[in-house]
This record gives sequence, structure tokens and C-alpha cells, in this order.
Amino acid sequence: MKTLLLTIFSVAAFAADAGKPETVIVTCHAKAGAEAELQRVLARHWTTARSLKLVLDTPRLSLRGVDGEGKTYFVEILTWRDGAIPDHAPAAIQSIWAEMGKLVEGRGIEIAEVTPY
Repeated sequence: MKTLLLTIFSVAAFAADAGKPETVIVTCHAKAGAEAELQRVLARHWTTARSLKLVLDTPRLSLRGVDGEGKTYFVEILTWRDGAIPDHAPAAIQSIWAEMGKLVEGRGIEIAEVTPY
């Protein structure tokens, strides 16, 4: 019975959050030599997400930096129209994520949900 109640609670909690926007910070640590391509793929990700109406029309913030070891990284701040979208992303977005994964170094892509204030 406890498992059933937990499952019902989890489904209800998910349903309550459905439709709520989710702002995220995405950090990509580029592989050496892949910086320009990763920047192009990130731009295409935004264009595709906007054309599919997956993100809010609020501007995204895109930053490029160099860490203490001289390695390039990219930071994107964007807001998904619905917090469930990343978990159920369409094939076009998943394909872009796969490309991004090939262009980042071992620490990969870091994603953090944040709350604007």
C-alpha cells in the first residue's frame, strides 16, 4: 500500500509541475579544437528549440569563457516552456544533444536548474 501511495503521490507531484517553466544553466566544456563547432551547435540548439516552441521567448544568455587551464567553456541560460520538456525532448533536440556530447571533454555537460528572482 505504501508503494502505491508513493507512486500516486509522485504522479500527482509531476502533474502539478507540468506546464511550469524551468530555467537552466548549461555549461559545456569544449574539447580542444572543437570550440567553433560547439558554438555553432549551441546556436542551432537555440534556433531549433525556439522553432519548436520548447523555450520561452525571453532572451537566452550565451557566454564563452576560458578557465584557469586555458580551456574554453560555454554557458547558456535559457528557460524551457515546460519543465517536463528536457525529459521528453523531441528527436530533433536529442540529436543536437548527441552532437554536443561529442564536442565536449570528459567532464561533459553540466546542467543546473535555477530560479530567477
